[in-house]
Amino acid sequence: MARELSYRRAAIGGASAIGLIIVLFDTLSGDLRRAASALRSNDIETRCNALNHAALVLGQLESWVDLKNGGDSAQTLSRFYAYLRSKMMEAAGSKSSKLLETQIEMILHVRTAWQQLDALPPSTREMGEGLPGNPVHSSLDQEPETDPDRIRFSQSA
Repeated sequence: MARELSYRRAAIGGASAIGLIIVLFDTLSGDLRRAASALRSNDIETRCNALNHAALVLGQLESWVDLKNGGDSAQTLSRFYAYLRSKMMEAAGSKSSKLLETQIEMILHVRTAWQQLDALPPSTREMGEGLPGNPVHSSLDQEPETDPDRIRFSQSA
């Protein structure tokens, strides 16, 4: 745990704004991994702590979404975060580690899009510039439509 904390401090210290989002995605996926493991071992306290922390991290990510000025990307992220929150609650209620693992995959998929965006020169970091299509939309659009536990986030609500 101490090693993880020092990693986080180092990552945050020199991180760009997008880098901070990536750190929160790492934290969120780690929380969900701990919760899934705790579900499998019937460790109620760890499960609750991990899911509570994941909810706080998700709240921080949600608070950074600028729905007023962010256009389609902001709407997509807002729906994605709401979907994650809903599935986290569903997993807690149904005690489904599999459902949490599915959410971790989605989080890591979107994290990759943020990494690609962060790798671009600062002058081209506007959502969608420099990458084929909008990175958030294109990452989320790759989810299969046939899976009832997943939704396509780029479709209008």
